[in-house]
Amino acid sequence: MKGKKPYLACLPAVAAAVLLLVLAAPSRAAHGNGTKESPKEESSTLQFPVPPPPFSEGIFPCSECHAEMTPNPKRRKLEEEHTNIVLNHGQGRWCLDCHDLKNRDKLHLISGEKVGFDESYRLCGQCHGDKYRDWKVGVHGKRTGYWNGKKEYLLCPNCHNPHNPRFKPLAPKPPPVRPEDIR
Repeated sequence: MKGKKPYLACLPAVAAAVLLLVLAAPSRAAHGNGTKESPKEESSTLQFPVPPPPFSEGIFPCSECHAEMTPNPKRRKLEEEHTNIVLNHGQGRWCLDCHDLKNRDKLHLISGEKVGFDESYRLCGQCHGDKYRDWKVGVHGKRTGYWNGKKEYLLCPNCHNPHNPRFKPLAPKPPPVRPEDIR
């Protein structure tokens, strides 16, 4: 072993073990009959347990007020209702980019598919794919529960105002005290 790096000797064994694991693992996309699911089927089979959306009191269901109104898709400043909403989300966004024109109790995806507010993560994930990916695996946002059991995910609006999602800057805090520095 003189002159050689000892960790290189185990590389073939590690590579073989990884290959075995990859080949033995069942495919996520495989269906019982061995065919792949379409992206639409796959997305609709993913279920994320979430608490009810954090609505402001008295605004849902939206259809209670909007049922008697003629839908007006024209982009405009809201002067009668929802005047407290500051829409500062992306360039040129408008209410009906996310809220459905005819069924105000639903959101709509780019495809036109309607989703409930309890699936808002699917809407947000269309533009914020990296955050959506991280949210699904528990890296972004808050997820509680067990690593190998039941989990609950917070929806994007639990932490972000969907109309003005940026967090205000936070003052930095001092670093944690290392255990060896505790007296």
